[in-house]
Amino acid sequence: MWKDKNEFKETVKSWGEKLNVKANTIALRPMKNKWASCSTKGNLNFNEELLQFERVIGDYVIVHELLHFRYPNHGRVWKSLMTAYLGDYEKTEKELRKIVSNQRSNTNSRIYHKKNTDK
Repeated sequence: MWKDKNEFKETVKSWGEKLNVKANTIALRPMKNKWASCSTKGNLNFNEELLQFERVIGDYVIVHELLHFRYPNHGRVWKSLMTAYLGDYEKTEKELRKIVSNQRSNTNSRIYHKKNTDK
């Protein structure tokens, strides 16, 4: 888990130095459909929900986005660099997908429950 937004942002900067990539702005904010996004102007936005997860998941999302500044797709070079910096990143990617799946099923369950109790 992360202490706060500042700690997360410092980690982004640290990874940026390791990857030789500099972000112009780093922001954490509510995002409904993504964990992060980056722009061609060097701006990074991260879903503030990441602060609730283990650091390994945060590191995965941070490195994923920073590498997109140099490699905009998920091609061979990008995958090789993900492996070089994070090891078995695909395991973490699966964990993140599982979290998303659980969140969706919880949301659907709440929506279903609300619809049935509104009668």
